[in-house]
Amino acid sequence: TGAMERGAAELLAAAHARLAARELAAAEELYGRFIACSHSACFPPPSGGRDLATALNNRGHLRYLRVEFAAALEDYAAAIASQPDFEVPYYNRGLVLYRLGCFDDAMTDFRKALELNPQFEDAALSLKQAILDKEAKQKRGY
Repeated sequence: TGAMERGAAELLAAAHARLAARELAAAEELYGRFIACSHSACFPPPSGGRDLATALNNRGHLRYLRVEFAAALEDYAAAIASQPDFEVPYYNRGLVLYRLGCFDDAMTDFRKALELNPQFEDAALSLKQAILDKEAKQKRGY
């Protein structure tokens, strides 16, 4: 119904506003409510999977900032499943994998982000750095 879609849009807008205001705990709670409703019969996502993917990606980023890498990886994977042509969660998942030393997996995600958006400069820089760090690791022998 229109009221449910408006409620969903308002919940997502409130989450984005809290994130912009750096009210991270409040933003995460609102994204969580939006995600939970998206997975139930509360409402269909207003603009298809993109809003759900954005909410999952943003919650994943908040978890990444708290160094909750496993939870962040779950949110990024769910965002990708929800919207496979959305480059940002690939990039963000690549950053976590890079930090964990999983260079090959990180490079795969950075390449996918660049395939979806060839102008994604941060993904290009991160891919170059992952390649350099993988080579340095191999030279050190571990």
